[in-house]
Amino acid sequence: MYLTLLTCMDICLVYNVNAQSQTDSTFKPSGKLWGYSFGDYYYKGHSDSLSRGGANQYTGIEKGRNAFQFRRIYLGYNYDIHPKFSAELLLAAEDNAGAPSGVIGGDLTANGKYTFYIKYANLRWKNIWHGTDLVIGQSATPVFSLVEEPVWGYRSIERTIADIRRMPSFDLGLSLQGKFDPETGNYGYNLMVGNGSGARPETNKFKHFYGDVYAKFLDKRLVFSLFADYERLNWTPEFHHSRNMVKAFAAYTTPGITFGVEAFKSHGQEDVVGLRPIIGGTARDTLNADAEGISTYVRGQILKDKLGFFARSDWYNPDTKYNDKFYQVYNPLSSNFEPNNKEQFITAGLDFTPIKNVHIMPNIWYNQYESERNDVTGKARKDHDLVYRATFYFVFGR
Repeated sequence: MYLTLLTCMDICLVYNVNAQSQTDSTFKPSGKLWGYSFGDYYYKGHSDSLSRGGANQYTGIEKGRNAFQFRRIYLGYNYDIHPKFSAELLLAAEDNAGAPSGVIGGDLTANGKYTFYIKYANLRWKNIWHGTDLVIGQSATPVFSLVEEPVWGYRSIERTIADIRRMPSFDLGLSLQGKFDPETGNYGYNLMVGNGSGARPETNKFKHFYGDVYAKFLDKRLVFSLFADYERLNWTPEFHHSRNMVKAFAAYTTPGITFGVEAFKSHGQEDVVGLRPIIGGTARDTLNADAEGISTYVRGQILKDKLGFFARSDWYNPDTKYNDKFYQVYNPLSSNFEPNNKEQFITAGLDFTPIKNVHIMPNIWYNQYESERNDVTGKARKDHDLVYRATFYFVFGR
């Protein structure tokens, strides 16, 4: 029996070596250039009186302004080095919409022109163990890019609710992207540790930890995922500043129609400063902040492969423990979460596809702000931004 077992092991080893040698001998390294772009012609129908919104793309734009704009330009290259190794490079120009007139922001050079930056640059080691890839370098994080965003399907219209708050969509670090059942791909996970600084160099000793698990049922029509992360932002004996998020997602998706819901809760430890009047001045108290949000959407087809529709509504509360009776105003320490205004976002539109990978999408973009402060009235209490758009989106090389 011992000799028989050794013989079987030898046969299997020889077979695997021969199979790998055959694969290696027939494999030829190759690459592919690809990209996509989206933008709009927009008209600002109404402007919030206090230019609230911070992270959104139309803050600070006056009523009546109209323009043609790009909101994202991607140029990517993927190269298969070996059956088990591939490389990815992605250049991106984006995030310029919404910068006030005369202000340089987003991916603009000092003279106001668009420029590319390096968004992805990574090496993928495929099947480092069965069903799991190791990714080294700058790559997508598990926050929303890997599960939620593809199901939403309209990043060309708007970011997901977590993305609007500028939770990191990419980071420089180490990732494991795996499936618990590699043959069917119904259950999987994504883990990452990164700098937490996106495309910028690391500036502190802390790391951002990310992780999600997902499951697909009913022939992958029903999708669930659960995500959590943690990052220290500044940590001293006197000041413990950190942020962590827990997020859940569920969707029912078919070729004809898709429904989705995404909800998050974010805890900012010592993330806001509450200002309160005292005799002779103003006291400043550093406080925790718990933000929460929920996004629901539907998208579907009216005419197969030619005309579709989409609609979405988000509700966002930047601080569920806001104390407007004790504090006059809150000042944020993290720029991702403006603490003084609740928001409701709505978008809806049509998706005309004259040919595959070309989309023309008339849509509306609406964001309402409602102040948490007790000393404001009128438009300072509640106002909104309203934008009418014709969005274009095209893909090449895919």
